[in-house]
Order: sequence, then C-alpha cells, then structure tokens
Amino acid sequence: MDVLSEVLDASGVRGSAGARIAAGGDWGVEWLRDRDAVVYAVTAGIAWLTLDGEAPRLLMTGDVVILTAGAAHSLSSEPGADIHSCDVAAAADARRHGGVLRLGDGDVQTQVLGASYSHDPAGSTPVFALLPPVVHLGAHQLGPTLTDVVRLLGREISHPGLATDLLLDRLVDVLLIEILRTWLASSPTIDASWWGVLRDPLLLRAVTRIHEAPGHPWTTEALAREVATSKQTLVRRFSAFAGTTPGAYLTRWRMDLAAHRLRDTDDTLDEIAADVGYTSVYAFSRAFSRERSLPPGRYRTASRIPVESTGSP
Repeated sequence: MDVLSEVLDASGVRGSAGARIAAGGDWGVEWLRDRDAVVYAVTAGIAWLTLDGEAPRLLMTGDVVILTAGAAHSLSSEPGADIHSCDVAAAADARRHGGVLRLGDGDVQTQVLGASYSHDPAGSTPVFALLPPVVHLGAHQLGPTLTDVVRLLGREISHPGLATDLLLDRLVDVLLIEILRTWLASSPTIDASWWGVLRDPLLLRAVTRIHEAPGHPWTTEALAREVATSKQTLVRRFSAFAGTTPGAYLTRWRMDLAAHRLRDTDDTLDEIAADVGYTSVYAFSRAFSRERSLPPGRYRTASRIPVESTGSP
C-alpha cells in the first residue's frame, strides 16, 4: 500500500503540460490567480519570479518551482522589467503544436517549461494547501530522476509525436511526485500536517494499515497494537507530526472514500456505509454530515452538478 499514491489519487491531482517559454532581451509576463497549482522548470538561462507582496526570486538553470496555491505571479528578465499579460491563446497554440511562447525582443537566452495541476475538491486532504505557497528547488537539490524528467518534458514539447498529449501529462504527473520526494527529503522540519505522516515511520505504518482496510473496526488501541506501540505513544505522535488524532484521521479518510463513491458511482448508501466501516446507514449519514456539512444523498446530488473550469496559465 502506497499512502502518497492513494492520497494523490483520492485528491484527484492531475497534471497538464503547458507551453515552452523562450525569452530574450527585456521581457516580462504575468498570470492572474488560478485555482490550479503551477510549476516551472528553467532549462536554460535565468528568470525572475515575482509574487504580490514578495521580493523577486531568482530562478536559475535547472531550478524547479511550484506555486501550490496558483498565486498571481510574473516571470521576467529582471526585477522591474515591464510586465505584460500572458497571451493565453498563443500559449495554448504553442502547447498544441509543440511550439514556443516567444517573449522579449532579443536572442533567446532563457527557456522555461510550464505545467499546472488541478485537484478534486471532494478530497479533504488538500495536498497543495498543506505545502508552502512556494516550493523552490535549486538545481543542486535535484536528483538524477527529477533532472531526467525535466529533460524528457523539454524534448517531447519540442518534438511532439504520436500520443504526445498523453505522454506529456504522464510526465507531468511523474514530475510532481519527484518534486514532492525531493521536498520531503530536503526539508529539515515540516509543520504538523498530513505531510508529517510521511516523515514518521511509526505513523506511516499506522496510516498504511488504515488505508489497507478502511472498513476495519479500528480503535486507537487496536491500531497501536498493529504497529507495536502504546496507545499513548501513537496519540502523541499523531498530534506532533500530523496535527490530528488517529480517530480523526480514520474518519476523514473514510469520508474521502465515501465522497468519491457518492459522486462517481450509483452504489447504495448501505453498500458505501458497510465498505467504509459503518454498521448502519444512520451512523454513516451522521458521520458524513459532520465532515461534509451535507447528508450523503444531498452531497451526491450536489457533487454531480458540472462546475465550469477556470483554466490554468
């Protein structure tokens, strides 16, 4: 059981490759705030990344940066450069045809790959919201796998072939996993959140048991026995690293699974309740209503109403 894979899947995280930016001379481009996370990989030259209220951040060749909240931002040749709104149509056309989004008035010195990540609001583990607003990995922090993925993305965008769209999106998914692995390995401390589960071996074992059998009648005592520790130790570690309790984690995960079943299947409430560990629809409905502020039936109806996408940079 791979907990990170399950949570990414349950959170509906999906990557989409963007255009390749080629810039030279004086240049600057801005994007408005978006609900998707945005990632850039600098494959040549330098660029300055600026977010509202923050000092400009220098991105150098080989750097990767992800804006986890899709904050409004700009890329430019230098701080103070003239900034222009992104030509979204031109960017989309470049992405479709393997071209480049050309910026500036000089010879190309900087090349940047862009991508975005959407996520499913049905998940209660907001993967991107639990990350810092900006995750900036310098070239010296990147392992060979992450470096290779960036190179593969660049080649495929430059020279599209059969099934390029599918391949690019798969590579972007791999890119995110490698970014998360690198960030977890390089961050000396992480605030108590879901990410703390992956940093503590004891919690990871406990959470893996939950994910393997979400319908099992777990108690804190039973889970502690399963991972060969005391109830007190397990509760203390959950509080310190994950900022929650074993019971709260179990309930939240069960409701994530139930929410997806309600939205994506026609399974009955009895079937869903039994599969996520409840002996009656009444008990399941009460738990679901507390977590999602809607009873299961109303949630099913509301979650199937199409929501128009805002798009991404």
